[in-house]
Amino acid sequence: MTFDIDDFLAKAKKAQASDIHIHCGKSPSLRINGEVYKISAPAVEYDDILKILDKTLPKEYRKNIEDAQDFDYIYELPSIARYRVNYCKDIYHGKFTFRMIPFRIKTLEELSLPSYLETFTHVNNGIVLVTGATGSGKSTTLASMIDIINYNYKKHIVTIEDPVEFVYEEKKSIVTQRSLDIDVKDFKTGVKYALRQDPDVILVGEIRDRATLLSAIEAAETGHLVFSTIHTNGTVPSINRLKGLIDENAQKEFLKRLALCIRGIIHQQLVPTVNNGLLTPAVEILTFTSTVVDYVKDEKLNEVTLLMQRSTQPNLSTMNSSLFDLYKRGIITKETALEYSLEKVEMEQMLRGIYRNSSQEETLL
Repeated sequence: MTFDIDDFLAKAKKAQASDIHIHCGKSPSLRINGEVYKISAPAVEYDDILKILDKTLPKEYRKNIEDAQDFDYIYELPSIARYRVNYCKDIYHGKFTFRMIPFRIKTLEELSLPSYLETFTHVNNGIVLVTGATGSGKSTTLASMIDIINYNYKKHIVTIEDPVEFVYEEKKSIVTQRSLDIDVKDFKTGVKYALRQDPDVILVGEIRDRATLLSAIEAAETGHLVFSTIHTNGTVPSINRLKGLIDENAQKEFLKRLALCIRGIIHQQLVPTVNNGLLTPAVEILTFTSTVVDYVKDEKLNEVTLLMQRSTQPNLSTMNSSLFDLYKRGIITKETALEYSLEKVEMEQMLRGIYRNSSQEETLL
């Protein structure tokens, strides 16, 4: 078999596939609207895997190809799309996963994201986190927010990513984009040198470890606005996840430091709509108001959760309230709202009309 990767990627885009799976010894598969479909085509052979590697792998990675078990890199198909590619070795002699990245960065409105998220682009310092599972649209949301800054402000934006996904067309801002392994060793080193490059805004692709977390906090504390992602299943759980990266005997002081520099945490998941399974974001928002800051400093995270549940304001919005709103607007089904809920008992009450919002409200600082 002669497998033409460029031709296949072009056809996959027409099929509106978000991800393309190419596995040695198997037929290719596409993820469309959240579900994986096997393609009726001959199995990909080992020679095809080698040809795809030869065509798509950047030269910077080739010297380590025999020793490495995984590669993450970018492949660009002119006039079609950019792709974040993962190549991994396995018992079947290799597998590619291509994630499509559009050339044009969409607006919050085009992505059906809450307009309130724009608020976080107008602050001058601190940390803004976007959380969620793999494939939940974190990078897309961040790109949209970064581009708002790019469009509105005369600033210097530095991105440190693994690898660089969305490429920004400079507007009022100037943009420096660096890729791990090619332009910089790791996130900690990237933030260290970014601070010497006269930045206003720093995008750190992901907070994976203690060193990256502390580097991001230091950047925020010295007057920079830092955006990043973390893999968690909610806004409040993100605080516990960050605390868990710190030595136990230093966690209390760390929470005080964290509370003062985080501006907001956004958690999102993509849920199927009634429109032929198309996906739409459900979004939880935790803004660090004065009350939230005090609760986090005092390690009263349960109080933060209760505050969010009682709020009717967009700056403190639970996943359940987002799902319930989508249901009320006829965008998702009752079953979907319940399936994707993080608090199913409360969701059941809301769907039955039992739930009532408290009159307690919190306003943005």
